[in-house]
Amino acid sequence: MLKETRIYSLAQVGGQVVLVLEEVEGPRLLPIWIGLYEGGSIGMALAGQKFPRPLTHDLLLNMLEKLGVDVKKIVITELKDSTFFAEIHLQKGETGIVMDARPSDSIAIAVRERCPIFVEEGVFEACPELLKPISEEEVDDFKKKLETMTPEDFFRDLKEKGKEGPGEEKGEEDKE
Repeated sequence: MLKETRIYSLAQVGGQVVLVLEEVEGPRLLPIWIGLYEGGSIGMALAGQKFPRPLTHDLLLNMLEKLGVDVKKIVITELKDSTFFAEIHLQKGETGIVMDARPSDSIAIAVRERCPIFVEEGVFEACPELLKPISEEEVDDFKKKLETMTPEDFFRDLKEKGKEGPGEEKGEEDKE
């Protein structure tokens, strides 16, 4: 089952960028660590910055447009061995085309095309649960947590979740 998401935050943390997607019709957040270039590309598109010459993601979209291909949606499909996978769903006439892609490139394209970003339910289920903050204090706490959280921290929690037996859950004190 696909869950529609949107960008909740984008923050540089050390030599990486943390892109956080939020579930549109639910409380969950999904942090994805991406490279500085891809984070910068997404940030520039969100800010509406234009350049005299096309950047890589703009070039790709210009090529698709010249070929008569539309970007319909982006789907984060899987989390495998601490790596997220994504697909770009394209349409040329009556023909649907699905391309394997990195989530960072997919989202950079989605932001430029203003197309929907979806996450497979199984990806949310495979990750440690992060819920949207409600109060301003919770938002500040979440931002502070992101500043110190590394991909290793996130995936360590993921591996610990996988070690639990069927039907077992972490105690309340272990949930974040």
